[in-house]
Amino acid sequence: MTGLAQLAVTPRDRFLEMAKKELAAFERREREFSKKEREERAAELRSRSDKSARSLISRPGRVC
Repeated sequence: MTGLAQLAVTPRDRFLEMAKKELAAFERREREFSKKEREERAAELRSRSDKSARSLISRPGRVC
């Protein structure tokens, strides 16, 4: 077995492998959190935009 297929045999190797897995899991959670945060912010901005558009439409006689 060569390259990445080698087994972690020393305590240091096992520690590094565990650290890499934890970092990958953290990065995945961080990407999911950022995505959710962006979606929530976009929804909030769309909501504000819709409210503004409705208020302009509901004012008769006003020319933009």
